[in-house]
Amino acid sequence: MISLQNVSKTYPNGTRAMKNVSLNIKKGDFVFVVGSSGSGKSTLIKMLLKEEDPTSGKIIVNNKDITKLKRKQVPYLRREIGTVFQDFRLLPNKTVYDNVAFAMQVVEANPKEIRRAVPVTLGLVGIAKKFKCYPHQLSGGEQQRVALARAIVNDSPILIADEPTGNLDPETAWEIMKLLQDINKRGVTVVMATHEKEIVDTLRKRVIEIDNGVVIRDSCEGGYDCED
Repeated sequence: MISLQNVSKTYPNGTRAMKNVSLNIKKGDFVFVVGSSGSGKSTLIKMLLKEEDPTSGKIIVNNKDITKLKRKQVPYLRREIGTVFQDFRLLPNKTVYDNVAFAMQVVEANPKEIRRAVPVTLGLVGIAKKFKCYPHQLSGGEQQRVALARAIVNDSPILIADEPTGNLDPETAWEIMKLLQDINKRGVTVVMATHEKEIVDTLRKRVIEIDNGVVIRDSCEGGYDCED
């Protein structure tokens, strides 16, 4: 599903954000990516989304070497990857319904399919009754539910969540984590970057820890190696 092969990243200012990293994430995995600020985890997320390119090495997503993708091909890659961010990134002048529908319009889904899929997806994340609301009328948790709906409405096989609970109170954060687990149970591969140690320790999923651009831990529940 996702494979990094000897990936390094050096920025123009000389900062080495990733140093010869190799790892594999299988279809259906739920993976936490952890590390302190500046460790390299944000660079990893950006490279998976083709926002940054590695200096060397290969990144394979869904059997495609995305390091070789031309810019005009990048939108097609992002159709296969749903994304959720700490700051929600909703369109402020669009309703809940239209924010989610927009994700389908971008991939040129037909209007009939949009009318069918959007209400179903809003229902899955528990926000269906707010479909006429605008982002400023919603709580942080509700906005993140909309962001999740937008990320999964196209049935993308991969969901990347970059600090999705970072702006939420603890109770709401756990509600969002339950939704992410439910999405994962439907077969979606979830890669979540987070600083939330309590969430990571409680859920006992696979953990990839990055420090100074190097993977220093890659373990599953019980501590066994996940590279097999």
